[in-house]
Amino acid sequence: MNTPHPKPVIVHTTQGPPAPKKPRGNLSAQEREARKKARHAKQKPQKQAQPKPKSAQTGAPKQKKIKPAARIIEVPPMASPARLRRRHWGMIFSLVCHVCIPLLIAGWYIWDRAEDRYASTVGFTVQQEQAPSLASPLTDAFSALGGAGGSMDADILYEYLHSQQLVEAIDAQFDLRGHYGQFHATDPIFALAPDATLEDMVDYWPRILKISYDENSGLIELQTLAYTPEIAQNIAHAVLSNSQALINDLNAQSRQDTMRYAQEDLTNAQTLLSEARGALVAFRTRTQIVDPATDLAGRLGIVNTLQQQLAEALVDYDLLSQSTGERDPRIVQAQGRIDVIRTRLTQERANVARGQDSETGEDYPTLLAQYEELIVRREIAEQSFRVALSSMEAARADAARQSRYLAAYITPTLPQSASYPDRMMLLALIALFTLLTWTIGVLIYYSVRDNR
Repeated sequence: MNTPHPKPVIVHTTQGPPAPKKPRGNLSAQEREARKKARHAKQKPQKQAQPKPKSAQTGAPKQKKIKPAARIIEVPPMASPARLRRRHWGMIFSLVCHVCIPLLIAGWYIWDRAEDRYASTVGFTVQQEQAPSLASPLTDAFSALGGAGGSMDADILYEYLHSQQLVEAIDAQFDLRGHYGQFHATDPIFALAPDATLEDMVDYWPRILKISYDENSGLIELQTLAYTPEIAQNIAHAVLSNSQALINDLNAQSRQDTMRYAQEDLTNAQTLLSEARGALVAFRTRTQIVDPATDLAGRLGIVNTLQQQLAEALVDYDLLSQSTGERDPRIVQAQGRIDVIRTRLTQERANVARGQDSETGEDYPTLLAQYEELIVRREIAEQSFRVALSSMEAARADAARQSRYLAAYITPTLPQSASYPDRMMLLALIALFTLLTWTIGVLIYYSVRDNR
């Protein structure tokens, strides 16, 4: 029951400013009527007697001071008691509907309908042998490109754990639809639909397998969730086995790539060596010279011998010319011998310089250049063949052992109590989300209301 508002009180004063007026939006009808009457009373002019001035020379008495007119101050009435309005009731109703009721429904579902799940934990990492490799640098580079890094293998394994291939393999062993869909009638939110397709199971897979991967250390820790402890542990064993199979496949592919590259290097080296040797045989067959350097050395020996014989013949001729006459048969014979040696020496020098006596008509400098080029090609081919052969042996030795393996630092555990769903965490998150959305909605409502 509302109490009647008192009428405003009018106070007469001569000093001080007027009191602040109460906002019109919060006044009742009686207050507004009282204010209206006060304004009308204030607007009426007040007639005051004006004293007539007297001349100062008459010696009349001083005029009396006229007091200022009284100022009317309106004192607002006392504020009425606060009461809940319609918008306040709407806010409380929205809080109940948007926060309280959803929390009650979520709490009932989580504690009454959601089935307990058991989590089995397994942890592993990809290790690589650090034994020194005997392969060539080229083979090592190809091996690195083939995925020899442990970090790259861990990244590949992490992607494989999310793949459809792993889901198909686990479903073939444990019938995921049958196990995770058995409580779908009572728990449709956390359970898998019995008629789920393969794509639905891939979307549901993160609820079965929770993955934690540290990229810096390469450690991978898994949690497999199931409605029974045994199924959770068995799924963890299956995931570990499939991961090990993937690493073995990567090893096999790496070994095949290493052997293939080494075999290609060896085949190319053999081809180069065969071509170099064939070119050298063709050169010897064409020139009829096994070694042009040796043959040239022999011809130079003939030239040296002829020069020595020419020197001896000249000495003999000089001795005979001092003791006999020019018509002496020995002088004629010595002169003839000198001419023959000189002619022969000139021919041999020409053969050495231009190869006039060779069957191909090529000179010795050209033959020597061709022969040295063929010899260099053969030496390079032989060196390449030896390197490729050693690389092949090293690749075969590396392929004989497993260079990468999966090391499990946590074997699949058998859970003793249910860990999921985390009811308190879920309820706290739902409360936070609903309260946050309700608060945002209220702020938006008041912002729109104040701007009208």
